[in-house]
Amino acid sequence: MTELEKLQQRIIHCRLCPRLVSWREQVATEKTKRFEEWRYWGKPNPSFGDPGAQLLLVGLAPAAHGGNRTGRMFTGDRSGDWLYRALHKFGFANQPTSVSRDDGLRLKNCYITATCRCAPPQNKLLPSEVLRCRPYLIKEMAMLKNMRVIVGLGRVGFDSAVSALRDLGVRKETTRLRFSHGAEYPITATLTLLASFHPSQQNTFTGRLTEPMFDAIFRRAGSLLKTTGSPRN
Repeated sequence: MTELEKLQQRIIHCRLCPRLVSWREQVATEKTKRFEEWRYWGKPNPSFGDPGAQLLLVGLAPAAHGGNRTGRMFTGDRSGDWLYRALHKFGFANQPTSVSRDDGLRLKNCYITATCRCAPPQNKLLPSEVLRCRPYLIKEMAMLKNMRVIVGLGRVGFDSAVSALRDLGVRKETTRLRFSHGAEYPITATLTLLASFHPSQQNTFTGRLTEPMFDAIFRRAGSLLKTTGSPRN
């Protein structure tokens, strides 16, 4: 087992945030009617993807009846429908949909993580919960040696990536890194940070995020990966 795999095992067994532990387990027990036949995961979602990936996606947290049900980030919910369709379109996934952990989805040159690994009530995290989960993200980013492009999905995902980069010492000056859809920041000679609206229903149903807007993020990520240099040390 690799160090990255060992880290995911620690994440799965994490119980650092009492509010989140209580909520994720309550949802997994009470379920929702349309998924009443499912055996909910009800634990922290591990990150997943290609450990040699050059593209890293940082999201918010699992959805109560999405990742908290299926056990995999962006799997089984509307946000995932948008994300995996885009990843497949630009060659980062072998299929455009994901409904369960065993549906055959494979990521190519892409790794998916999140600010927090547990589903929060009303999709809102407390600052203390973000801080408790941050060490996992920092350790992951340190282990992903080929990382060339980071996409922060939503303001929270973007800010988490910025904080982790600062804590890793990759870039000390982070105050000028402001979130806006399509924003692009060179972090080092071979590492770029991109910002995207999160593909939540709040954004996609209202038209704040359209499919062409979302596609543009991954088109740009692919373009950057074609021009980046050798792996960073």
